[in-house]
Amino acid sequence: MKKIFKFLLNTIPRPILIRLSFLLRPALALLLKGSRYTDPIDGKSFRMFLPYGYGTQRNNVLSPSTLSLERHRLLWLYLKNETDFFTAPKKVLHFAPEQEFYKRFKKQNNLDYTTTDLFSPLADVKADICNLPFEDNTYDIILCNHVLEHIPDDTKAMQELYRILKPGGMGIFQIPQDISRTTTFSDDTIIDPKERAKIFGQYDHVRIYGLDYFDKLRSIGFQVEEVKYTETISSDLVQKYCLAKGEIIPVCYK
Repeated sequence: MKKIFKFLLNTIPRPILIRLSFLLRPALALLLKGSRYTDPIDGKSFRMFLPYGYGTQRNNVLSPSTLSLERHRLLWLYLKNETDFFTAPKKVLHFAPEQEFYKRFKKQNNLDYTTTDLFSPLADVKADICNLPFEDNTYDIILCNHVLEHIPDDTKAMQELYRILKPGGMGIFQIPQDISRTTTFSDDTIIDPKERAKIFGQYDHVRIYGLDYFDKLRSIGFQVEEVKYTETISSDLVQKYCLAKGEIIPVCYK
């Protein structure tokens, strides 16, 4: 199964994978039904989660029902338990909307919810993150997760995120991060897709962020909280929800 998933991830374009995943989810959920692990997004339990990864595959990380990964489940728990995202009126912009969130957020009566991306079939507005068609100070909440590592000019993208966020608004900008690195690493001379996947974690990533990521967001103007949310969750639940222990959520305010 691991080899099949690696083949699919590296050969099928992402928009097609998104559509195929909608068809495959019911069969996967039924096949892997159990009680050992639970997806907190939908509350369903399984005997195992699926492997995932473009370079080195991680075992037991992809939920069979929502297709969420560790970062999605962690974000869901944070929004649900630590914010008023699910209760208060909010104007929300969601970049590259993840399918495990898309329908759930869209159904929320408290949210004025807009999605955007350059390529995603789930996007309401097709837009370049470095040149956004939105007015200044528009959104209460911006979700932009695992996007910036794809953007060559991430400084310009961050400036655009800051521009369209309302004063007092909140942005969550998760990225794949190597917390053992002090500084962010990039190398445009590496052009082989397999080599890029090996070094950067995915063939279409242009950098791997280090701990200086938070200070770069601060240099744009954001007030940044480095939320180590797994430290507030029991180790039993970290394991049961298949979270990445030690992952830091970048919560940004204007």
